[in-house]
Amino acid sequence: MEFKTLSADPVRRKTACLVLGVFDGRQQPATTQLVDEATGGLVSRLLSDGDAGAKPGETHLVVQPAGVAAERLLLVGCGKPGAYDAAAYRRAIGTAVTRLGRTRVADAVVALGRDGVASLDAYYLGRQGAEAAAAAAYRFDEHKAKSRQPRSALRRLTLACETRADANQAARGAADGAAVAAGVKFARDLANRPPNVCHPTHMAEEARKLANRHRAMSLEVLGEAQMKKLGMGALLSVARGSDQPPRLIVLKYRGAPAGEAPVVLVGKAITFDTGGISLKPPPGMDEMKFDMGGGAAVLGTMAALAELKPRLNVIAVVPACENMPSGRASRPGDIVETMSGHTVEILNTDAEGRLILCDALTYARRFKPEVVIDAATLTGACVIALGHQYTAVFSPDDALAHELLGAAERAGDPAWRMPVNEQYGESLKSNFADIANVGAREGGSSIAAAFLARFTDGLTWAHLDIAGSAWKTGREKGATGRPVQMLSEFLLARQSRRT
Repeated sequence: MEFKTLSADPVRRKTACLVLGVFDGRQQPATTQLVDEATGGLVSRLLSDGDAGAKPGETHLVVQPAGVAAERLLLVGCGKPGAYDAAAYRRAIGTAVTRLGRTRVADAVVALGRDGVASLDAYYLGRQGAEAAAAAAYRFDEHKAKSRQPRSALRRLTLACETRADANQAARGAADGAAVAAGVKFARDLANRPPNVCHPTHMAEEARKLANRHRAMSLEVLGEAQMKKLGMGALLSVARGSDQPPRLIVLKYRGAPAGEAPVVLVGKAITFDTGGISLKPPPGMDEMKFDMGGGAAVLGTMAALAELKPRLNVIAVVPACENMPSGRASRPGDIVETMSGHTVEILNTDAEGRLILCDALTYARRFKPEVVIDAATLTGACVIALGHQYTAVFSPDDALAHELLGAAERAGDPAWRMPVNEQYGESLKSNFADIANVGAREGGSSIAAAFLARFTDGLTWAHLDIAGSAWKTGREKGATGRPVQMLSEFLLARQSRRT
């Protein structure tokens, strides 16, 4: 989808559809009032007669309205004026795109205005508008008969702004938003693919295609023999039960001088998780194809960076493998040696994510990183704690934690800080190894973070547990692409502070 901006009067703008926001009450956005006057009170009558609703998610389409240049008017409910915030703005954009997708409209002008969205400047109105529109238009139909999947005709969305300066800022935001949206799509497509398609080798191939398209990127893929030589006993113990060979994907983006310390993003990529010998219950196991959501998000962030072109060095490290039961699989009670030299007693083979991450985090040290951030669908305990709304942020570094939370808020990609300290690590003691891979049931997500912290001593590090935010279940089952938005904003903000 193409995104444009304009500062001209939307009442006189020729377009297939003009999208207006309507509030629940007498107060209406400025542009909506102008259109109401131009159409002889049409909007007011529709609202007062009950033909159009103003609650969030409600829409009403008017064909050939008199008094405006647009061929159609689409009224989108925005709720109470006092509750119209950044999240409501994104929802209104998404609602409009979804509704237009059921028409033959090819281009539309969106005039929701800045009424009530004081938290968003013109740049973020453009950026979040583009991201919300792309998210609403997203479809994953690679494995459906094409003839049964009618596609939306919407090709161009123009955001109406109050001034030319706002339009210029919104255009810059929309361009960045389109880049982030491309990264989100990359991540969602990877995660939505079935596990017989998206296995470790497939992820490596997709990373190679990305690197081949962009001169600022380079790729190295490590196989089993190289991992064995490096001493990655924890990662290899997880992969042992599968016929699919593991891969360590190392994708580099160079946007700054070679001597500048990089940001390293580490993404857990269990392309299918049966739980191994500690087998998961069958209901819902199909969703364990999403257990590579962290790796998908990290690669998606790199896809966004390829378009954003920040003046930073960023390296993605993605350990990818399957966790399967077989005669070769790790058993509860096995002890493995990690790349760091520490030994781990495997008490539960379904706590495998931390095993592949600990070796990847150790590997990340070789790049002498400025900061390391890992993203992983790590614990069900995180879903119990925060549900599906928030990504959990764990970091012993207050400055880094606040930096990530600020990025999450600006990006509209909600996150919440959770505790990680030595107290949580107490339950990881083992009688037979340096550390066990699981501890007490209570505080499970913080205990998992404490496990990872053992391998990040001396690093500026944060862990993002996305077990609740990486995918949706039920009727909307599918990958979300989170936290590509948060990570992209984090990196853009880092660049801004240096210029």
